[in-house]
Parts: sequence; C-alpha cells; structure tokens
Amino acid sequence: MHWIFLLIAGLFEISWAVGLKYSHGFTQIIPSVLTVVCMIASFYFLALALKNLPLGTAYAIWTGIGTIGTVVFGIILFKEPVTVMRILCILLIISGITGLKLLTHV
Repeated sequence: MHWIFLLIAGLFEISWAVGLKYSHGFTQIIPSVLTVVCMIASFYFLALALKNLPLGTAYAIWTGIGTIGTVVFGIILFKEPVTVMRILCILLIISGITGLKLLTHV
C-alpha cells in the first residue's frame, strides 16, 4: 500500500506544479487554491509512504514522478520543446526510479 501512497503523492506533485503555472504567481484565486490543496495532499501521501519506505528511495521516486509528469504536461499544455536530449533525460530518470524500486526490499 505504501507504494500506492507514493504514486498518489507523485501525481499530486505534478498537479501542484502545473497549478503553479496556471496560478500566475498566486494572482489567480481558483488555480492558487487548487495548487495549495494539491501541495497539502502531495505531502500527506508522501508522509504516509514514508512510514514504510526508506527516505532516500521514496523522495527520489516522488520527485522523479513529479519531474517526468511536469515535463510531459509542459510539452502537452504549454508547447514546450520536445528534443532528443529531453527524452533521453526522461528515460534516465525512469531508469533511476525503476532501479530504486527494484533495489528496495520493502
């Protein structure tokens, strides 16, 4: 169950990062409120996951999910560039997350 909590925390991290873009520096009230709610939810689920997962592994996976998700949403929503190097970097992050997951015996 702790891995599910970590995945949920990562998805909320993506949500608040994208929300920050839409909040325009917390000047737009609805996106700002949703961003803060997603931040709280992300930290809450990360805290639940940390009850049973090693800190370094959980934190790296949480930020990795957030990084990959925000890059993907940046490409889709904000027309950020898709380059070979960006894709290569995403694949490196995925391989690191996979390695940490496989090497954690919890």
